[in-house]
Amino acid sequence: MSKEIAYMCGDATRPFGQGSKIIAHVCNDAGGWGAGFVGALSRRWPQPEAAYRQWYRNRAANDFALGAVQLVQVDDDLWVANMIGQHGIRRRPSAAAPVRYEAIDQALASLSERASALAASVHMPRIGCGLAGGRWEKIEPLIAHRLAGQGISVTVYDLE
Repeated sequence: MSKEIAYMCGDATRPFGQGSKIIAHVCNDAGGWGAGFVGALSRRWPQPEAAYRQWYRNRAANDFALGAVQLVQVDDDLWVANMIGQHGIRRRPSAAAPVRYEAIDQALASLSERASALAASVHMPRIGCGLAGGRWEKIEPLIAHRLAGQGISVTVYDLE
């Protein structure tokens, strides 16, 4: 039942293939949206940013925290998964990377359940490796275990 992670050159905001799809990406827990992959998402759809900002604003009364996932529908068979896997925002290159691998792992476990319920494939850039400062050799095994290992089709996109 386990699947291999597929890699392709392309734009993760334009996922390849048939059927229901989820575009997964990592957000911070500081309420910041505007740099990195989120810019590409916002250029395509207003809903993921608006939903994230409302989720953050109302965090005292909801589940907004490291490891949480917010699924936002942007088309008939397409969702964006806002996954909180970054603590704060790195303000200086010498500062510690804000990536939180445990939170990404927790978010991927939740995403696995939601993708299964929707019979959806999952599409993403190399999550947690841009502004979050994570290392792909630590994140890839989490994706392999939590998604591909559960039989969910996963495609990782590298921009050309």
